[in-house]
Amino acid sequence: MARPRTARTTHARKGAKRSRKVSTKARSKNAAATAGTAAPSPARLPRIAKGKKPQYFTDPATDKLLWMTLTLMEELSVTRDRLDTVERLLAKRRVLTLKDIETWKPDDRAATERATRRAAYVDRMMRAIHRELEELTRGDMPATEAEVIAAVES
Repeated sequence: MARPRTARTTHARKGAKRSRKVSTKARSKNAAATAGTAAPSPARLPRIAKGKKPQYFTDPATDKLLWMTLTLMEELSVTRDRLDTVERLLAKRRVLTLKDIETWKPDDRAATERATRRAAYVDRMMRAIHRELEELTRGDMPATEAEVIAAVES
């Protein structure tokens, strides 16, 4: 059964048509202009979807767990590909052995960088839970432990 057309699907089709209209001459001209120079890497902004997320399960907690798992799968897949590349290059050039990699201990700077990267990763994984917690604790919620105790006692 065909899906009914909505503003979103119609808009997506129009955008696809516009992008196909770009001539091959313009594309090749643009490619030739940038071929000699290295393009600066764009600033990476956190991707935050706007609007309501689709709900697949009756329990929203299950949906959040699904999104967290999919994010983890994505991160792990990319990490494994990158690690495989590094290990193959090192083995090909006979720079390091597997034993060297397995017995290496990070110095203080490397340990700090890893901890920072790990914290950012955990924040991305827990984004859905953090948003819900923010919604529950904003505004009229008690800010201190004493306020919480006073609210419970009353």
